[in-house]
Amino acid sequence: MKADKISEAVVRRLPVYLRYLNELHKREVTTVSSQELGQKLDLNPAQIRKDLAYFGDFGRKGIGYDVMYLIDKIRHILKIDQQINVALVGAGNLGQALSNYNAYLKDNMKIVAVFDSSPAKVGRQINTLTVQPMEELRDTVRKLHIRIGIITVPDFEAQHVADEMIGSGIEAILNFAPTIIKAPAHIRIHATDFTTDLLSLAYYLENGKDDNEDDDQ
Repeated sequence: MKADKISEAVVRRLPVYLRYLNELHKREVTTVSSQELGQKLDLNPAQIRKDLAYFGDFGRKGIGYDVMYLIDKIRHILKIDQQINVALVGAGNLGQALSNYNAYLKDNMKIVAVFDSSPAKVGRQINTLTVQPMEELRDTVRKLHIRIGIITVPDFEAQHVADEMIGSGIEAILNFAPTIIKAPAHIRIHATDFTTDLLSLAYYLENGKDDNEDDDQ
């Protein structure tokens, strides 16, 4: 099936499956059923089977899925069976935390360059990376074949940074700035907004109490 016919919800569940399959592999578990996956991940087993069936017939009736084989297939579907280089712009606390975390990941998606517009941050070391000035973004993206960008700058700088990334040839962006970024249709933008998530949690705190009180009556 063509990738453009696969819903975003399915694509977002694939990394969840992959993470748990990697855990099973570490424990030397060789096979797993959709029922077991569903129980662990709190998902409907039929939904898991349907998700995977979009990409091929990976399971065997009565046996389930071969863990290592399914890991390899999902990595191929997500295109992380090859190295994907990532650039991060914004060497503040969040940017440094993401860079430090990524340095220890045993994965083919790597932050290979960090940039900032502040002269005070340029030249600093974050693990093996040296923070570069924004003026070097375009040349570095081309030189290192960087395809994904991460934005961890204040909201008022985010659009300019996105424009620079897109102009340099970056194909997809993960945006941590609390603002909406405009981009051409062929550029994929995913937004992560901590503030929105926290505010929604506050709503559920009070509503959770009301629900519990209703249950007791």
